[in-house]
Amino acid sequence: MPNIYLSPSVQHFNEYITDGNEEYYMNLIADAMVPYLRASGITFTRNDPGDTLAQVIERSNAGNYDLHLALHSNASPEHLSGILRGPDVYYYAYSAAGEAAAIIFANNLKVIYPDPNLVAALPNTTLAELRRTRATAILVEVAYHDNYEDATWIINNINEIARNLALSVTEFLNVPFVNPY
Repeated sequence: MPNIYLSPSVQHFNEYITDGNEEYYMNLIADAMVPYLRASGITFTRNDPGDTLAQVIERSNAGNYDLHLALHSNASPEHLSGILRGPDVYYYAYSAAGEAAAIIFANNLKVIYPDPNLVAALPNTTLAELRRTRATAILVEVAYHDNYEDATWIINNINEIARNLALSVTEFLNVPFVNPY
């Protein structure tokens, strides 16, 4: 049975331009993914919102997972605050499996994000959840929480984003997607 480590952001200090914060909304997306994962026969372990990033990585590495899926929302550098938009799907630059997963997730996000040209799969060597986890890992920056349009898109599309991410998990793990509803 496929098994993933589901890691919604523990960054409660990243405030949305609208209301709420990154940790809150990424946990709502993870909550909404659960029925799809279960219906599709995918087991999962989820991080604890009280964990530090080091604890998240340690707990992921303690298990035998087919995928470590980190869920985040992005923020622009200060000089571009509120300007940048779009989902970014990061993978460890030296992981062929991570790149394959990131491409699946990015291609699926292009179907639901308002401007598919702004969705990208990007290599990275610095993000700890990519370089320090044993499992194939990707980090999905769902959209920019400092951009009003993106933040509003996340807030208004929790279930659609969750369904899309769960579909991507099934495609990467090569198992049938089952809609529980």
